[in-house]
Amino acid sequence: MKTILLTSAGMNVKEEILKILPKPADQIKVAHVITASKSEKNLSYLEKENQIMRELGFNVENVDIEGKNEKELRVLLDGKDIVYVQGGNTFYLLKHVRASGFDKVVKELIGKGTVYVGVSAGSYIACPTMEMASWKNPDKNTVGLTDLTGLGLVPFLLSVHYKSEYDSILKQEISATNYPVKILTDEQAILVKGNEVKLVGRGEEIKL
Repeated sequence: MKTILLTSAGMNVKEEILKILPKPADQIKVAHVITASKSEKNLSYLEKENQIMRELGFNVENVDIEGKNEKELRVLLDGKDIVYVQGGNTFYLLKHVRASGFDKVVKELIGKGTVYVGVSAGSYIACPTMEMASWKNPDKNTVGLTDLTGLGLVPFLLSVHYKSEYDSILKQEISATNYPVKILTDEQAILVKGNEVKLVGRGEEIKL
Protein backbone atom coordinates (compact mmCIF):
# COMPACT_ATOMS: atom_id res chain seq x y z
CA MET A 1 0.00 0.00 0.00
CA LYS A 2 1.42 3.39 -0.94
CA THR A 3 2.04 5.88 1.85
CA ILE A 4 2.58 9.53 0.94
CA LEU A 5 2.71 12.47 3.33
CA LEU A 6 2.73 15.89 1.69
CA THR A 7 3.68 18.65 4.10
CA SER A 8 4.01 22.38 4.02
CA ALA A 9 6.87 22.59 6.50
CA GLY A 10 8.24 19.09 7.07
CA MET A 11 9.17 18.46 10.68
CA ASN A 12 6.54 20.95 11.86
CA VAL A 13 4.28 17.89 11.66
CA LYS A 14 6.78 15.38 13.05
CA GLU A 15 4.02 13.78 15.15
CA GLU A 16 2.22 12.79 11.95
CA ILE A 17 5.43 11.40 10.47
CA LEU A 18 6.00 9.26 13.56
CA LYS A 19 2.48 7.83 13.24
CA ILE A 20 3.14 6.37 9.78
CA LEU A 21 6.52 4.76 10.42
CA PRO A 22 6.72 1.10 9.38
CA LYS A 23 8.99 0.34 12.37
CA PRO A 24 10.52 2.06 15.44
CA ALA A 25 12.15 5.45 14.79
CA ASP A 26 15.64 4.23 15.70
CA GLN A 27 15.39 1.65 12.92
CA ILE A 28 14.28 4.12 10.24
CA LYS A 29 16.62 5.00 7.37
CA VAL A 30 15.86 8.29 5.62
CA ALA A 31 17.08 9.50 2.25
CA HIS A 32 16.90 13.28 2.68
CA VAL A 33 16.76 14.63 -0.88
CA ILE A 34 18.25 18.12 -0.58
CA THR A 35 18.52 19.10 -4.25
CA ALA A 36 15.86 21.83 -4.15
CA SER A 37 17.83 23.64 -1.44
CA LYS A 38 20.90 24.08 -3.64
CA SER A 39 19.40 27.21 -5.21
CA GLU A 40 18.75 28.80 -1.79
CA LYS A 41 21.09 31.10 0.12
CA ASN A 42 19.76 30.50 3.63
CA LEU A 43 20.03 26.81 4.47
CA SER A 44 19.13 27.09 8.14
CA TYR A 45 15.85 25.24 7.48
CA LEU A 46 17.77 22.31 6.03
CA GLU A 47 20.05 22.06 9.05
CA LYS A 48 17.07 22.31 11.40
CA GLU A 49 15.23 19.48 9.61
CA ASN A 50 18.30 17.23 9.77
CA GLN A 51 18.71 17.97 13.46
CA ILE A 52 15.09 17.14 14.31
CA MET A 53 15.18 13.90 12.33
CA ARG A 54 18.32 12.78 14.15
CA GLU A 55 16.81 13.74 17.51
CA LEU A 56 13.88 11.47 16.66
CA GLY A 57 16.36 8.65 16.16
CA PHE A 58 16.31 8.46 12.37
CA ASN A 59 19.40 7.39 10.43
CA VAL A 60 19.56 10.25 7.91
CA GLU A 61 21.58 10.43 4.71
CA ASN A 62 21.52 13.61 2.62
CA VAL A 63 21.09 12.78 -1.06
CA ASP A 64 21.61 15.13 -4.01
CA ILE A 65 19.99 13.76 -7.15
CA GLU A 66 21.59 16.31 -9.49
CA GLY A 67 24.04 14.62 -11.84
CA LYS A 68 22.92 11.13 -10.84
CA ASN A 69 21.38 8.44 -13.04
CA GLU A 70 18.77 5.77 -12.32
CA LYS A 71 21.36 3.12 -11.47
CA GLU A 72 23.11 5.39 -8.98
CA LEU A 73 19.82 6.44 -7.40
CA ARG A 74 18.72 2.84 -6.91
CA VAL A 75 21.93 2.21 -4.97
CA LEU A 76 21.57 5.41 -2.92
CA LEU A 77 17.91 4.79 -2.09
CA ASP A 78 18.15 1.03 -1.55
CA GLY A 79 16.98 0.01 1.90
CA LYS A 80 15.64 3.43 2.82
CA ASP A 81 12.33 3.47 4.67
CA ILE A 82 11.54 7.10 3.84
CA VAL A 83 12.38 9.25 0.84
CA TYR A 84 12.11 12.75 2.27
CA VAL A 85 12.10 15.35 -0.51
CA GLN A 86 13.06 18.72 0.89
CA GLY A 87 11.85 22.18 -0.12
CA GLY A 88 13.58 24.93 -2.02
CA ASN A 89 13.19 25.92 -5.67
CA THR A 90 10.51 23.75 -7.30
CA PHE A 91 11.69 24.38 -10.88
CA TYR A 92 15.26 23.42 -10.04
CA LEU A 93 14.08 20.31 -8.25
CA LEU A 94 11.77 19.13 -11.03
CA LYS A 95 14.46 19.60 -13.67
CA HIS A 96 16.80 17.23 -11.83
CA VAL A 97 14.00 14.83 -10.88
CA ARG A 98 13.52 14.22 -14.59
CA ALA A 99 17.16 14.37 -15.68
CA SER A 100 18.27 11.83 -13.08
CA GLY A 101 15.39 9.39 -13.49
CA PHE A 102 14.35 10.00 -9.88
CA ASP A 103 10.75 10.23 -11.10
CA LYS A 104 10.84 6.61 -12.25
CA VAL A 105 12.84 5.29 -9.31
CA VAL A 106 10.72 6.92 -6.61
CA LYS A 107 7.49 5.58 -8.12
CA GLU A 108 8.96 2.07 -8.04
CA LEU A 109 9.98 2.53 -4.40
CA ILE A 110 6.57 3.86 -3.36
CA GLY A 111 5.01 0.84 -5.02
CA LYS A 112 7.21 -1.41 -2.88
CA GLY A 113 6.26 0.32 0.38
CA THR A 114 8.80 3.11 0.77
CA VAL A 115 7.21 6.16 2.42
CA TYR A 116 7.34 9.42 0.43
CA VAL A 117 7.42 12.62 2.49
CA GLY A 118 7.33 15.90 0.61
CA VAL A 119 8.20 19.30 2.02
CA SER A 120 6.95 22.38 0.14
CA ALA A 121 8.66 21.93 -3.27
CA GLY A 122 8.92 18.22 -2.52
CA SER A 123 5.13 18.20 -2.08
CA TYR A 124 4.50 20.29 -5.19
CA ILE A 125 6.33 17.89 -7.51
CA ALA A 126 4.13 15.03 -6.28
CA CYS A 127 1.10 16.70 -7.89
CA PRO A 128 -0.10 16.44 -11.51
CA THR A 129 1.51 19.81 -12.30
CA MET A 130 3.55 22.28 -10.28
CA GLU A 131 1.80 25.35 -11.67
CA MET A 132 1.04 26.47 -8.10
CA ALA A 133 4.74 27.21 -7.56
CA SER A 134 4.02 30.40 -9.51
CA TRP A 135 0.89 31.48 -7.65
CA LYS A 136 2.28 33.35 -4.63
CA ASN A 137 5.82 34.30 -3.70
CA PRO A 138 6.72 32.50 -6.94
CA ASP A 139 9.87 30.44 -7.27
CA LYS A 140 12.27 31.81 -9.88
CA ASN A 141 12.42 29.61 -12.96
CA THR A 142 16.19 29.94 -13.31
CA VAL A 143 16.49 26.64 -15.21
CA GLY A 144 14.15 27.58 -18.08
CA LEU A 145 11.66 24.80 -17.33
CA THR A 146 8.64 24.92 -19.65
CA ASP A 147 6.95 21.57 -18.94
CA LEU A 148 5.42 21.85 -15.48
CA THR A 149 4.12 18.27 -15.35
CA GLY A 150 4.66 16.75 -11.93
CA LEU A 151 5.00 13.16 -10.75
CA GLY A 152 1.24 12.63 -10.50
CA LEU A 153 1.51 10.74 -7.23
CA VAL A 154 -1.76 12.40 -6.18
CA PRO A 155 -4.69 13.71 -8.29
CA PHE A 156 -4.81 17.20 -6.77
CA LEU A 157 -2.72 20.35 -6.42
CA LEU A 158 -1.44 21.81 -3.17
CA SER A 159 -0.84 25.34 -2.00
CA VAL A 160 1.48 25.38 1.02
CA HIS A 161 2.62 27.98 3.57
CA TYR A 162 -0.90 29.39 3.68
CA LYS A 163 -1.60 32.84 5.14
CA SER A 164 -4.89 34.72 4.91
CA GLU A 165 -3.17 37.50 2.94
CA TYR A 166 -2.96 35.06 0.02
CA ASP A 167 -6.75 34.56 -0.18
CA SER A 168 -7.43 36.80 -3.18
CA ILE A 169 -4.66 35.40 -5.39
CA LEU A 170 -5.48 31.83 -4.37
CA LYS A 171 -9.18 32.25 -5.21
CA GLN A 172 -8.21 33.60 -8.62
CA GLU A 173 -5.75 30.80 -9.40
CA ILE A 174 -7.95 28.02 -8.02
CA SER A 175 -10.82 29.12 -10.25
CA ALA A 176 -8.53 28.94 -13.29
CA THR A 177 -6.90 25.54 -12.73
CA ASN A 178 -8.22 22.21 -13.99
CA TYR A 179 -7.46 20.37 -10.75
CA PRO A 180 -8.89 20.32 -7.22
CA VAL A 181 -6.67 22.24 -4.81
CA LYS A 182 -5.87 21.52 -1.17
CA ILE A 183 -4.43 24.30 1.00
CA LEU A 184 -2.00 23.70 3.85
CA THR A 185 -0.68 25.81 6.69
CA ASP A 186 2.75 25.04 8.07
CA GLU A 187 1.09 22.93 10.78
CA GLN A 188 -0.76 20.64 8.34
CA ALA A 189 -0.16 17.86 5.83
CA ILE A 190 -2.07 15.57 3.48
CA LEU A 191 -1.74 11.86 4.19
CA VAL A 192 -2.39 9.39 1.37
CA LYS A 193 -2.67 5.73 2.41
CA GLY A 194 -3.66 3.57 -0.50
CA ASN A 195 -6.74 5.32 -1.92
CA GLU A 196 -7.56 7.18 1.30
CA VAL A 197 -6.73 10.89 1.46
CA LYS A 198 -7.04 12.93 4.64
CA LEU A 199 -5.89 16.17 6.23
CA VAL A 200 -3.66 15.71 9.28
CA GLY A 201 -1.96 18.08 11.68
CA ARG A 202 -3.35 21.06 13.55
CA GLY A 203 -6.19 23.32 12.50
CA GLU A 204 -9.27 23.10 10.33
CA GLU A 205 -9.27 22.52 6.59
CA ILE A 206 -8.93 25.77 4.69
CA LYS A 207 -11.59 26.29 2.05
CA LEU A 208 -11.74 29.36 -0.18
